[in-house]
Amino acid sequence: MKSHTEYLTFNVTKRRDYINITGTVEDIVGKSGIREGLCLVNAMHITASVFINDAESGLLQDFDDFLEGLAPHEPVSRYRHNRTGEDNGDAHIKRTVMGREVVVAITGGRLDFGPWEQIFYGEFDGLRPKKVLVKVIGE
Repeated sequence: MKSHTEYLTFNVTKRRDYINITGTVEDIVGKSGIREGLCLVNAMHITASVFINDAESGLLQDFDDFLEGLAPHEPVSRYRHNRTGEDNGDAHIKRTVMGREVVVAITGGRLDFGPWEQIFYGEFDGLRPKKVLVKVIGE
């Protein structure tokens, strides 16, 4: 069995954003040379997410509206976590809802998606660099 690891770095210039990283992950799978296996993609920060869904702008805005309604950023005083001097209690909750990672099968050297599936990086506490791990394993 072989493995290939790469790290992506994101420095989102706003507090929240959703970035389609499918093409980048596909390039890494291709570079790995692995034809049959699995690809793990995970956010390495507890205020960011990796998830799979449809690349439709209205849906991405719906996610953002839902998450902001569920755990609004303001007022920051509503979160006990923020008593530590942070202002990102909401971002931790949003990450928990959207998830940490995805695993996608690799078949014939390509990500084996269902219809419309795309991989997204979700940022909930931007304005600083954060990493995403991409690990490809298989034969």
